[in-house]
Amino acid sequence: MVNILVLEDDKNLNKVVCSYLNKSGFNTVGCLNAEDAFDEMYNCMFELIVSDIMMPGIDGFEFAKTIRKVNKTIPILFMSAKDDLPSKQRGFQLGIDDYMVKPVDLEELLLRVRALLRRANIEMERKITIGKLVLDADAFVASYDGMEIQTTTREFNIIFKLLSYPNKTFSRAQLMDEFWGIDTDTSLRAVDVYITKIRDKFSVCEDFEIKTIRGLGYKAVVN
Repeated sequence: MVNILVLEDDKNLNKVVCSYLNKSGFNTVGCLNAEDAFDEMYNCMFELIVSDIMMPGIDGFEFAKTIRKVNKTIPILFMSAKDDLPSKQRGFQLGIDDYMVKPVDLEELLLRVRALLRRANIEMERKITIGKLVLDADAFVASYDGMEIQTTTREFNIIFKLLSYPNKTFSRAQLMDEFWGIDTDTSLRAVDVYITKIRDKFSVCEDFEIKTIRGLGYKAVVN
């Protein structure tokens, strides 16, 4: 199931949007402020973000700017009462993917969410099958030829991320920020340690390999 983060400080609207998307087959997590949203993103992989702009503390612009520093690909949809062109321009310049003006029509929101997910090549069922390897993100289970491969949550998240975007290079910093958190004091070398563990655990899989891109990071290549 696709995970969607809804960042909206209006409690009622947040609840309505989350409820509607849940009934449409998604799994949503609602947050009332950016700080809580960052915390949720450290603990869960999201495929799309729906965000308000005008919020206390960190506003939507700053939130989107921070997200784009660590994740260049996750779709971001702004849902705001700000209907002026400068706000829309600023949002798109920061890297958002779509913009809706409140009050939003929930059916239109659903159409836009599905369109953004299609563009990002994200399927409703979060399952990757490559040869005899199956990665089920809902169950956090990796299996090869029917036999489960034991992984930690972080190991699973990293391999799922790499195989979700084959041939795309992710820097050590990107992986660190996404799976350890922006404020972690852990060295980037920890990423190398995890990649080594993943390579060892998935060494039986001949249908893909994780390549080191010298000076940059890692990418998964499907054979």
